[in-house]
Amino acid sequence: MIPDNKKADRFKQTNEIKIAAPLLDAVSIEGKNITADALLTQRKFAVYLVKKRKAHYFFTVKSNQPTLKEDIEFYFDNVNRDADFTDKDEGHGRLETRRIWTTPDLKDYLDFPYVDQAFKIEREFKDKKTCKVSREVIYGITSRTEDEADAEKILQIVRGHWSIENSCHYILDWNFDEDRCQIKTGNGPENITCLRRLAITIIKSKRVSSVAQKMRQLS
Repeated sequence: MIPDNKKADRFKQTNEIKIAAPLLDAVSIEGKNITADALLTQRKFAVYLVKKRKAHYFFTVKSNQPTLKEDIEFYFDNVNRDADFTDKDEGHGRLETRRIWTTPDLKDYLDFPYVDQAFKIEREFKDKKTCKVSREVIYGITSRTEDEADAEKILQIVRGHWSIENSCHYILDWNFDEDRCQIKTGNGPENITCLRRLAITIIKSKRVSSVAQKMRQLS
C-alpha cells in the first residue's frame, strides 16, 4: 500500500503530464521550440508536439528515462573531444562556465520519437571568495537538426528554460526554504504556496532589485 504522501506526489506528477498537452492546445506553437523538464520527457508528448502540433522539443533526460539516459551518457563518456561551444559569465559571487557537446549520431539508435540530436551540458561553478568548484552535468535531446540548432543555439535555448525555471522556483526554494516546509497534509501545501507566490508578486510589483533584500528589510 502506498503511503498518503506518496499518493499525493504521484497524483501531482500524473496531473502535470496529463495537463501539458491540453494547456498547449490553446496556444499556437507551430515551428516553436518547446522546452521541458525531465518529468515531461515522454514519448507521447514528443509525438504530440512534433506530429500533431508541428513544433520542436528540447527535453532534459534524467533517471525517469533510464535507458535513454544511459545510452546518451555512454556515448558522451566515450567521446574524447573538446566542447562544441563554451561560454562564461559572473554573478551572485561566482563564475559559471558552461560547455556543451552535441551529436546527431544517435538519432537512429535512441528509442525516442523524432529525436535528431542528443546533447551534454556541463556547468562549472566557482565561488569567487572560497574558490570552491562544483560541477553539474545535464543530458538532453531535441528534434531540431544541426542546421536548425547548433551547439550555441541549443545552449541558448536550454539557458532560457533555466532562467524561467529559476524565476519561478528559486525564490520559493531559497528565500522561503519551501523544500523543507513541514506543511504536508490536506490543502495546506497548495494554500501556503499560493500565499508565498502572492507575497512574491506583491514585492515584484514594486520593481525592487532584489526580492530577498526586500524580504529582509520587511522582516
